[in-house]
Amino acid sequence: MVVDARFTLLKPVRSQMSLVLMQSYWIADLPERLYQGVASQFGSRTELAADNEKLKTENLLLQGRLQKLAALTEQNVRLRELLNSSALVNEKVEVAELIGMDPNPFTHRIIINKGERDGVVLGQPVLDARGLMGQVVELMPYTSRVLLLTDATHSIPVQVNRNGLRAIASGTGNPERLELRHVADTADIKEGDLLVSSGLGQRFPAGYPVATVKEVIHDSGQPFAIVRAVPTAALNRSRYLLLVFSDGRSPEERAADAAQQQESLDRQAADPSAVPSATVPGATPAATPNKPVVPATVPKPAATGHSTSSAPAAAPVATPAAMPAKPAASKPAAKPQARPAATKPATPAAAPAAPRAREE
Repeated sequence: MVVDARFTLLKPVRSQMSLVLMQSYWIADLPERLYQGVASQFGSRTELAADNEKLKTENLLLQGRLQKLAALTEQNVRLRELLNSSALVNEKVEVAELIGMDPNPFTHRIIINKGERDGVVLGQPVLDARGLMGQVVELMPYTSRVLLLTDATHSIPVQVNRNGLRAIASGTGNPERLELRHVADTADIKEGDLLVSSGLGQRFPAGYPVATVKEVIHDSGQPFAIVRAVPTAALNRSRYLLLVFSDGRSPEERAADAAQQQESLDRQAADPSAVPSATVPGATPAATPNKPVVPATVPKPAATGHSTSSAPAAAPVATPAAMPAKPAASKPAAKPQARPAATKPATPAAAPAAPRAREE
């Protein structure tokens, strides 16, 4: 027990023992499963009809809300596009089932039937149909241990949904109460305010309900108010939970990726206009007049048949002076080509070298 409490040497052993204990969890839960199955089979027709009508009414109300939410979502997307901001990423979720609870009354932990083999990671948020419940603190191959929000060692950054006031909600050890620490006595917070996750700790996604403010006590002699809240999640009653696979990138990384995506889209949009500008017809005539001059000066030094012992710089310089003899006899148009070559600053320095080569 001392080694397990102070070191992590027995963590692999505990992980392997969970494979054996998983069967005991299933056996211990078997009577509850059988009872629920039998009770569902012998439900009265009147109760089923009443439940059916109630579900139909709720379905109609939810469909109306869904249509409104769809319109609001599209409006939000359009506004974000106008602000040149990245779109919201919908988190991926996976359903898990509660299969055990920690018997220690001073620690609020539960065990779920999803583990490392299912892609669960440490610190992964867990919520039910009403709000956040906690986070994964221990992984095993097929099960995981979840620390609830109300544990005395747990804290979560929250904000008031009404005005955005930020605070930290800490567990008290009571499964039906949270406390907001270090809230100024003059802060704008009152009973009934909804507290949602702010996402500042980069552990819980932003916007999920956490608790509802139940009591605010102002003491003139204290700098901070006493704020107590009730968790929105049914921590003692929920059986089916949701594991949230949120985006693990930091805000800076998400902003950089969004900027890169926007830059790539801008490049793709600019490609059709960039290709004609690269192949402008006015650029090719400017490059073509220089091409005949280069082959006229380069191949003819090889035709003169000078010795290879001459310097490479002297061979191309001597050729312009030697060229006028042959083209002048054949075509009179070669003389104007020799004049621009003589106007170059390099030819006066190389002109005396040409007669010496002929005399030799």
